[in-house]
Amino acid sequence: MKANFLINVLTAMETLPDVIVQYILSYMNNARDLAICNCVSRQWKESTRYIRSLYFPRNSFDKLDNPDNVVLRMISSLARLEELVVYCPFSCSGLASWLSVTALSLRHLELRMDNLTEHSPAFDGPTKMDIVGVAKNLESMKLWGVLMIQPPKWDMFHQLKRLEIVGARLEDQALSFALQACPNLINLLLLGCEGVRSLSIELPCLEECKLDFYGLGNCSLALSSPRIRLLEVQGCSWIRVRGTSYLHSLTISNNSGRVDVVDFGNLPALEFLSIRGVQWCWDAISKMLKWANQVKHLFMKVEFTGDFEALQPFPEVDFVDFFNSHPKLIKFDAHGAMFAALCQKNSLKNVDADFTIPCLEEVVLTARSPLNAEQKMNTLESLLRYGKNLKTLVIKILQMNSNHNSADDFFQEICRFRYFNRNIVRIE
Repeated sequence: MKANFLINVLTAMETLPDVIVQYILSYMNNARDLAICNCVSRQWKESTRYIRSLYFPRNSFDKLDNPDNVVLRMISSLARLEELVVYCPFSCSGLASWLSVTALSLRHLELRMDNLTEHSPAFDGPTKMDIVGVAKNLESMKLWGVLMIQPPKWDMFHQLKRLEIVGARLEDQALSFALQACPNLINLLLLGCEGVRSLSIELPCLEECKLDFYGLGNCSLALSSPRIRLLEVQGCSWIRVRGTSYLHSLTISNNSGRVDVVDFGNLPALEFLSIRGVQWCWDAISKMLKWANQVKHLFMKVEFTGDFEALQPFPEVDFVDFFNSHPKLIKFDAHGAMFAALCQKNSLKNVDADFTIPCLEEVVLTARSPLNAEQKMNTLESLLRYGKNLKTLVIKILQMNSNHNSADDFFQEICRFRYFNRNIVRIE
């Protein structure tokens, strides 16, 4: 059945004008498909010359001794290759030969580098990172598995707008040099990178930046990009950002270390703020909350505070002052420590008859302890009472370690609260 269908398709394709066949085959990008099509007919082989995107999967040439030459022949057969994606293993000489053919036309390059052996004493010659510099007309570049301990021998990527490096071992000087060679970047992503201790970025056109550093969580970052709109940082203890007038989405997390210092200044356009981590200095948290007074979605998942190694609970946060300081808040997601800080004995003492939470529509709270159960219930009731537009209140109950009945009593109170407010409240 399938054979007859394929025969009918091939017969129909043979009757089409060359231009139509070229148009249909131009949507193909898998190297295996290209090799098969070249064997169908002379018409198809000539039509595949106009393919502009080519993708070589990881196991494309597992049974071949010299895959570099196969890739070169396929690339050389194309009239104008604009996008090249290579996940299969390749050598430095192979990469150099490919780019010598495609450097002028290539706009998008994605490579699985696997170059961890290039910096061994036995290695002599240009590295894969050096060779990539030949493709000066690139608009986007994505590199996987990169080792960059020496500055790459690049001139300038004036056309490069997007750079992604995923899974890398980097040295500060090498990374700084590479970024300086890409002065017009709009999007920068460094994901799963280790070895970075201090990084300074000055990119005037940068709009989106995502940085994820492995290690002890003690990296320092200085960023100056007046057009920055989205910033995500993971693994830094010291962060300074200048030019934040357009910043509307900010995520700061540190899974391994402590966030000690943040320096942003006013954030007038910020709509989304997420702060995460095991430990933040309270000064850093309070500054972020002060600067983000126009935020619409606030996510807080910080376990502890404290300026030194000792882990401390959050200090008391005044319920009224907090929501008055964030009048545009629509969604509020608070994990354990922040919820507990809002539920202290005196946090509701300043409530007056005119107080409201005008824009709040969704709240997600995580409770980890039955301590101060009465105050927590008062806080939940206050959210319903003063949140005039509140549509959803989600209460997440984590496993509570308790040797007495307080945890059961607290859970029963929450269940009763949910029952009487079931149109808004739900438990997860």
